[in-house]
Amino acid sequence: MNDSFTPEGFSTDGSTSPERAHPQTGPGYPQVGVDEATAPRADVSRETGPGIGADVSRETQNPTSGPSLSTFRTAAQLADAADSFDDDLTPLARAAQATVLVRAGIPQENLARPSETRVFVVANQKGGVGKTTSTVNLAAALTQLGQKVLVIDLDPQGNASTALNIDHHQGTPSTYELLVDGAALTDIAQPCPDAAGLWVVPATIDLAGAEIELVSVVAREQRLKKAIDAHPRIGTAEKVGDERFDYVFIDCPPSLGLLTLNALVAGAEMLIPIQAEYYALEGLGQLLKTVDMVRAHLNPDLAVSTILLTMYDARTRLAAGVAQEVRDHFGDQVVKTAIPRSVRVSEAPSYGQTVMTYDPGSPGALSYLEAAREIVIKGTLQ
Repeated sequence: MNDSFTPEGFSTDGSTSPERAHPQTGPGYPQVGVDEATAPRADVSRETGPGIGADVSRETQNPTSGPSLSTFRTAAQLADAADSFDDDLTPLARAAQATVLVRAGIPQENLARPSETRVFVVANQKGGVGKTTSTVNLAAALTQLGQKVLVIDLDPQGNASTALNIDHHQGTPSTYELLVDGAALTDIAQPCPDAAGLWVVPATIDLAGAEIELVSVVAREQRLKKAIDAHPRIGTAEKVGDERFDYVFIDCPPSLGLLTLNALVAGAEMLIPIQAEYYALEGLGQLLKTVDMVRAHLNPDLAVSTILLTMYDARTRLAAGVAQEVRDHFGDQVVKTAIPRSVRVSEAPSYGQTVMTYDPGSPGALSYLEAAREIVIKGTLQ
């Protein structure tokens, strides 16, 4: 036969070639003709894992280039080792690093803190665009960057309180008492159990009736601003010191009522999450008109500083088209990192967590961390 098929490892005369004589050779198999004392052996122990003892992938960090994570006995040693990691880690190595640091309660990075508290209003009159999800995950991500954060839940549904594992049953001191009864923020804020440096002012269902009760109140749109200004940990570094809150996030309901108006008057910066779909763009124009009205009559300092693309699906032309249109119109106001559509991000609230603690190495968590980093760096450059 002239052009007969010859299986790999066999010669035309039927004998096997030397290279294929023993197919079960290589790491983990006996080496033919090699002294077992000098032959390389694969570490196949079940007690090892990525970055601990086994060389899982040639694309990940070389285990011989430095000590393994199992050699670090204290959190301080682990933090020092994290600081020495290269910036060009592979995605797998970066995810593993994030998971280890979050589980150990160590900030992944310590960025420069702003000189005064930055108050963000997270609002969009369209529901389902990721307002609450972005609020809680950005807040948790900022604590991973060495920042101190206060989240004010201004949505009667209390979803931000749920995601941050804060009790908000009816009767709990909440933003209702803050707006209607004039309670102080210090009396109702609770520390988040899953993120050091994060405090939360919860919302209860009582807040749904606050708009009606505030109709007859003098300066009703100023109630939240006065409460924030009176907090002893909100202000400049000179007046408050190192214990100040670096960021305040106000999570608004999906409407342009009196609750959202209070937030727009209280904040200096506005963060608008935009879902990468056409409907989200349709309602953006009306929202910006409302912002212009508030700026003209109630809060001249309000500025749309940050626009975040959420639920981004890179596989579709629609998402890419919407993202490009938003970037062309708003320029540098748009965060470069788009938040991908992720099941892990959606799962986290059902466990009373943000995705930053639920799955720190997931694409959604890493994207929120990068978006938070952009917000911090952009603020320090202004």
